[in-house]
Amino acid sequence: MARILLVDDEVNLLRMTEMMLRHEGHTVESHSTGLSALAAIDACRSGALPYDVVVTDYRLNDVTGLDVLRSTKAKDPSTQVLLVTAYATTATAVEAMRCGAYDYIEKPFKREEITSLVVSAAQKAAELRSTNIALRAAPSETHGLPNCIGRSTAMREVLALARRVAPTKANVLITGESGTGKEVIARAIHQLSGVKGAFIAVNCGAIPESLVESEFFGYAKGAFTGANRDKPGFFQAASQGTLFLDEIGELPPSMQVKLLRALQEKKVQRVGAPNEEAVSVRIIAATNRDLRAEVEEHRFREDLFFRLNVIQIALPALRERKEDIPLLIQHFISKFNESLDKNVDSVSPDALAILMSYDYRGNVRELENILEHAVTLELSSQITVDSLPAYLRNAYGDAPATTPNHYDIPDVPPVGDGIELECIVEDIERSLIGQSLERTDGNITEAAKLLGINFRSLRYRLKKYGIK
Repeated sequence: MARILLVDDEVNLLRMTEMMLRHEGHTVESHSTGLSALAAIDACRSGALPYDVVVTDYRLNDVTGLDVLRSTKAKDPSTQVLLVTAYATTATAVEAMRCGAYDYIEKPFKREEITSLVVSAAQKAAELRSTNIALRAAPSETHGLPNCIGRSTAMREVLALARRVAPTKANVLITGESGTGKEVIARAIHQLSGVKGAFIAVNCGAIPESLVESEFFGYAKGAFTGANRDKPGFFQAASQGTLFLDEIGELPPSMQVKLLRALQEKKVQRVGAPNEEAVSVRIIAATNRDLRAEVEEHRFREDLFFRLNVIQIALPALRERKEDIPLLIQHFISKFNESLDKNVDSVSPDALAILMSYDYRGNVRELENILEHAVTLELSSQITVDSLPAYLRNAYGDAPATTPNHYDIPDVPPVGDGIELECIVEDIERSLIGQSLERTDGNITEAAKLLGINFRSLRYRLKKYGIK
């Protein structure tokens, strides 16, 4: 049963509502002033048990129901608030929903109406708290590899292999789509390897072909115009450490030959230098290409492929390991809370549903970008649908479940006949609601699905238009 806070300055109604809810088995705390209710809500932050549902009158003698609503959501976003009013207007409803109200109910209300709303609100509070408990536990799922988060079977296998190969000197080839976290895995392997040298990351596709050799192997003073000093290359910089060659499939053929020789001989020669110098470097390469297919098409050297592919780690796409998404969400929320000086600690069920449903063609990198956007824009302590990027909201918004041509649309008078846009919209809306109710034999839940809106939105419109 739920823990409920009642707020109403009509003492008789307050007592009656309290008795009804206690009879249903709920724990009820009543306040006849808004200020005493605000004090009780504030006490939850000091260790008192949180309320599951707050039921507050809109018009109070000292503060407003919206004040109670805002304070409740600021203290604990999972607590659901029902606003009670005898003066229901469209503006009131819109403002209440904007501030995070679960629903509103008009006076006088029936017993079954308020008891039903309290139960559904309490269920939502419980679901939200359960979700957020899971999210807060997420960051521990790193399996001993720094920043490598995942509990899916696919990621457990990846991380187990990474841990086994880390202490060895074997070259590693990491494959996977862009954004899957190949460099994260590479860095974790390096950190667990125990080597003394640095981790040097190189994007092979970002270096002009004319500079590839000098960047990889360095150059001697006087080797070319402007070479006024000796400069070490990537191999020398990564000595006794790890050289991470990202997008290795982009390496030009001429450089593939030279890289193969450096790996075989463990020696490099600076451009313009007379002699070779020994290097001790572990190679971790990564690609989003199918290098076996590249070999067959003669775009990548077979001997270099086998030299790099001693141990292959294939990273799954994020859409193939969706059970890891809540873990990653909390990881990124914590990261951006710190960098953006924010205090976001949870995700609303609706927002989480969208995040869990999306396919993430950009994989973990795209999820990270989405969470940075959401944390940046979110003004409360909970990420809501409104703070998600527009393309996500558009993809998973309240899209109509049926096409408009399944309905009869009322005739619209021609422009110039003195029509009022709002009246015409209301007539169309009223007609569509009526048709949906006819099709579902008066079942409001099913009618809402047909219209592509939620139950509460339809119930509000039924009241607005006086539809029984």
